[in-house]
Amino acid sequence: MYHEGDIILYGEHGICRVAAVGPLDLGGTGDRLYYTLRPYYQPELVIYAPVENQRVVIRPPLTREEAEKVVDDLPHIPEMEIPDEREREALFSRVQHGCDCRALAGLIKALYSRRVRRQRHGKHATSVDERYFPAAEEQLYGELAFALGLERDKTPDYIRRQLGQTE
Repeated sequence: MYHEGDIILYGEHGICRVAAVGPLDLGGTGDRLYYTLRPYYQPELVIYAPVENQRVVIRPPLTREEAEKVVDDLPHIPEMEIPDEREREALFSRVQHGCDCRALAGLIKALYSRRVRRQRHGKHATSVDERYFPAAEEQLYGELAFALGLERDKTPDYIRRQLGQTE
């Protein structure tokens, strides 16, 4: 169980501060505990999450060392394979909800490659790809930025520098 003031990762909302822990006064019995969460990058948003939630990933954020290791590993993380085009969106959703930085990186690589291939053939990216690509980037860059002490919008440049890429 997390406590008030703790910093956690809460599903696709990303890094959050636990503002409070306790029952919600919604007219019920009040015996169920909730985290009141404030997303780090959207502090005006309030999320009420059941403490006993089994459906959404709740975990500590990466440490600086773990984040540096993810960045170092990026060139070796394979592009996510999409074995069945009909199940593509469900697969993307599972990766997004899984909150695993390496899986998100593989998803981003796959979506980028798909975009390039489609552009070569004179096609636009699909609406599913257009929806998941920025969401996956936001998740990955948000957690890495927090762990590395960076501004979120500076994370792609940091990654390129760490990997020795100039562009």
